[in-house]
Formats: sequence, structure tokens, C-alpha cells
Amino acid sequence: QVQLVESGGGLVQAGDSLRLSCAASGRTVSMYTMAWFRQAPEKEREFVAAITWSGGGTDYGDSVKGRFTISRDNAKNTVYLQMNSLKPEDTAVYYCAAGYRYSALPRSYDHWGQGTQVTVSS
Repeated sequence: QVQLVESGGGLVQAGDSLRLSCAASGRTVSMYTMAWFRQAPEKEREFVAAITWSGGGTDYGDSVKGRFTISRDNAKNTVYLQMNSLKPEDTAVYYCAAGYRYSALPRSYDHWGQGTQVTVSS
């Protein structure tokens, strides 16, 4: 079993940066694909970014390409999401997920964190 705990969310202004962290425990996540999703009120869960188990492959949602960067440190069992040039439309609860498939689909991931709120004011 894998437990995922996100941190680093908060209230920022448009144009600011934040770095989210996802700490895994219970089982090493070094062999999992890790991903970030987000969900705004009354909207479906949206793919943000994914990274392969080795860190050699990454993928991003169209709305965050060029602004967000996903990375991982397998020695620390931690995944990061560096978010730059934040926009009000980035406001959402951000979730960390782990799975065996490299995918942009939520159903591909077996383990989820509880989420961290990111709010971007204009």
C-alpha cells in the first residue's frame, strides 16, 4: 500500500510561483509513474503532469506547458511540481497520484493523496 501526502499549496498572486511536494510512504514509489492532477469546483479532474519511474519521461497538460515542471527524487520518495507564472485559472485542489501506467487518465492511477489547495488571486 502507498500513502501519498501533498504539501506546498497556498494563496498567491497571479505571476507568482509555488512548488508542490508529494511525499510517499508505505512502499517505495520508485517503480511507479507519478502524476499531478487538479480539480476546480464543479469541474472534472484535469491532468497536469506525469513523470516516468526513472524521471526520463515527462508529459504535461496543454494549459500548463511551459509554466509547470514535474520532477522526482526516488531516494526521497518525493515528487515535485514547480509552478511558475501562475494564473487565476490555475486555482484548484492539486492531487498527487501513483500508478503503473504512464497516462493522462485518472483511472490509470491506483493511489491518490488527499490534495492541497492552490488559490491564485488576480
